[in-house]
Amino acid sequence: MHIKPMFCLGLCLLTLLSANAWSEKILHEQRSLHSRLIVKQIGSDICLQFNIRKNQRNQSCINTKHPKRMVFSYTRMSMASLLFTPNPESVLVIGLGGGTIPIAFHELFPTAHIDAVEIDPAVVEVAKKYFGLNTSAQFTVHIQDARVWTKRAQRALRKYDIIILDAFNGEYIPEHLMTQEFLQEIQSLLSKRGVLVANTFAISELYHHESATYASVYGSFFNFRVAQSANRVVIAPVVSVDDETILSRAKQIKAMLKPYAIPITGYAKTLVRTRNRNPDWQQDARILTDQFSPANLLQR
Repeated sequence: MHIKPMFCLGLCLLTLLSANAWSEKILHEQRSLHSRLIVKQIGSDICLQFNIRKNQRNQSCINTKHPKRMVFSYTRMSMASLLFTPNPESVLVIGLGGGTIPIAFHELFPTAHIDAVEIDPAVVEVAKKYFGLNTSAQFTVHIQDARVWTKRAQRALRKYDIIILDAFNGEYIPEHLMTQEFLQEIQSLLSKRGVLVANTFAISELYHHESATYASVYGSFFNFRVAQSANRVVIAPVVSVDDETILSRAKQIKAMLKPYAIPITGYAKTLVRTRNRNPDWQQDARILTDQFSPANLLQR
């Protein structure tokens, strides 16, 4: 009988779990007007968490050994926007968190104008202190409710080549940033070669309503999903891009995105393979509007 390997396996696993538990510590904690913010060191990762009721979820993480490497799949997936607008001159990001996405765009395209909108000033300060956020003349963070900021941007006739919706509180996307009216306002900010990217989930009844709402505004869109991820990323370009161009652009920007651990070639193949797939949501799902609150659907 060979019992030592089994014993070692169990002991080693227990040791590993214990080591991981001991390696977690709180670096910062505060209650802001909008949430309870917690910054944790988890091994070599520093993570920002929001807590409103009972759940704590990592909103942003940075790997201290590889600070450019994107930790979360949805942030990597959001960079697939470059397959549709490969050289953006202007980028809008709704929701800052630790700033992973706008920081990456600023590094990749230093001459592009980048606006990030964040409602909570405490989040901005945490991003600066722990996640390497540095603003500049080309990279501005606006502390304001995204709905108010968007309406003012409409009046100012602002246009963006890439718009990324990534606003989350401790529970989910704020309700007023999920509606048909808001998506129409965002649509008006897209340039003629623009692309919308929205990070959502695909694990609740809300998925059907969100999908129907995006379809009501943008028509068909890329329903981008990858294995072992609860996130779904909506990609809606203003101008259709053919399969050959998507695959070709992936090859061109592959090396540029390598430091961020973005498998852009695989993403391109997935988008091409699934672009004509039938919708997997209920076609008669009720559209989310300013008059219809989806909060109850989150509990299902």
